[in-house]
Amino acid sequence: MDNIIDGKAIAAAIREEIAQDVEALKTKCVTPGLAVVLVGEDPASRVYVTMKEKACTQAGIFSDEHKLPAETSESELLALIDRLNQDQRIDGILVQLPLPDHINENKILEAISPTKDVDGFHPYNVGRLVTGTPLFQPCTPFGVMKMLEHTGVDLTGKEVVVVGRSNIVGKPVALMCLAQHATVTICHSRTRNLAEQVGRADVVIAAVGRPEMIKGEWIKEGAVVIDVGVNRVGEKKLVGDVEYQAALQRASAITPVPGGVGPMTISMLLYNTLLSAKRRAAL
Repeated sequence: MDNIIDGKAIAAAIREEIAQDVEALKTKCVTPGLAVVLVGEDPASRVYVTMKEKACTQAGIFSDEHKLPAETSESELLALIDRLNQDQRIDGILVQLPLPDHINENKILEAISPTKDVDGFHPYNVGRLVTGTPLFQPCTPFGVMKMLEHTGVDLTGKEVVVVGRSNIVGKPVALMCLAQHATVTICHSRTRNLAEQVGRADVVIAAVGRPEMIKGEWIKEGAVVIDVGVNRVGEKKLVGDVEYQAALQRASAITPVPGGVGPMTISMLLYNTLLSAKRRAAL
């Protein structure tokens, strides 16, 4: 159907542009570098890290992998981050979450230099986002905004309802929509009259992490629906936060799960790494 937003195609187009820019940088003796740090054996994290490494290779970005045992101490991890902060080959540092329980995630994320924080999680970069002068924008919400841009959605004056208030998606994507002159409402799992709030939205961004919590019948006719949620139901089935088939009949544009927002996240990680390399080269 022509109202389905193809995240894979948009992500592929962005990666192709990134690869071309990387090649152009290399002619000026600058190779973007991304350090990826994985602590422990979490299966999902290992899959994500492998995907990121493959994406770097395809884009021509130098990938520096650090796979550490689960018993790695907090001080050892901080020492590694300090070395990466000083490493001139590295433009971006990504520490894969979650970390083992004995390591303070906030302490680790705050140890990453804000100028290499390509995930956009450092308090400095969060503050820059709040003030409308972002250095790096968090990858998943940044991907959402790029999808809206590629779909031709102008947010000026639109009613946007964000369902979800996480620091990773909900809050930053609300700020990004505000910067595009939208009127934004942030809802969550405890919002009263959630159906009513969703029903008046021109754009619904679902990032609450509950399978099919947002019913298709709530969606206003002609609304745009961006579903960030990825929830496993049963052994193999993945569903979003929105009741997809019912919403598909009402939305003017909608992202599927999988194949919607997911592919965009890694593309925006590469984009941020390239941006950091350009800043390093003063380009």
